[in-house]
Amino acid sequence: MPRLESCAWSCSCTARGRNKTQLGDTAAGLAAKVGEMLSSSVPSPSLALVGHGAHSPSTTSASSSTTTTSTLNLSQHLVQRSVVLFVVGAFMALVLNLLQIQRNVTLFPDEVISTLFSSAWWVPPCCGTAAAVVGLLYPCIDSHLGEPHKFKREWASVMRCIAVFVGINHASAKLDFANNIQLSLTLAALSLGLWWTFDRSRSGLGLGITIAFVATLITQFLVYNGVYQYTSPDFLYIRSWLPCIFFSGGVTVGNIGRQLAMGIPEKPHND
Repeated sequence: MPRLESCAWSCSCTARGRNKTQLGDTAAGLAAKVGEMLSSSVPSPSLALVGHGAHSPSTTSASSSTTTTSTLNLSQHLVQRSVVLFVVGAFMALVLNLLQIQRNVTLFPDEVISTLFSSAWWVPPCCGTAAAVVGLLYPCIDSHLGEPHKFKREWASVMRCIAVFVGINHASAKLDFANNIQLSLTLAALSLGLWWTFDRSRSGLGLGITIAFVATLITQFLVYNGVYQYTSPDFLYIRSWLPCIFFSGGVTVGNIGRQLAMGIPEKPHND
């Protein structure tokens, strides 16, 4: 009897041990499978996120410093271009307006005329500001449209364009025609020839026409309010050839502004 009880006890302990071992093996196998499933889905994104988080502060600081430097450079370049365009516009307006006054094309009241080259004091700053706006607008429109202007992008061509514009303005004061209509048609042909020779861009043509229209309206408003006047007006208080002068002037100043903006990378054109 004792032997039977000892055998039964040893068998039961062995069975319990086997059951525990099987349960332990089953639990370990389930845990291993769950771990494999989690490792196959979670670690790669988490590690990528961890790696990205580890490098993000330095990358962010470098990109922010680069952006700040480029912004400062663009701001300085913009100010320099604005100053150059203002000076050029003011000087050209002073010289060309003096020519118009000497030929009695434009008449200013005595109280408006100052001692500065016998011209109105407000003409150079107003024309200089307009030249700065137009000169900055041309390359901006080119970049926005994605059509960089590359036709005759050289200072020699720009200087020739300025010379032709001065010649057109000089012709408006010097040439004598039977009537203003003939003179206006001649100056219109010369202005379109200036655009075709030195520009040939759709943006330049559109901006030139817009500038001529807006400047003509402003001039008519000034003449109507008695700020100054034109001799022999034939087009709503002004000369009919004046829009041609504004058109050629806009194209000329636009070419100067484009040439000054050569250092700025332009947006490529996408067909």
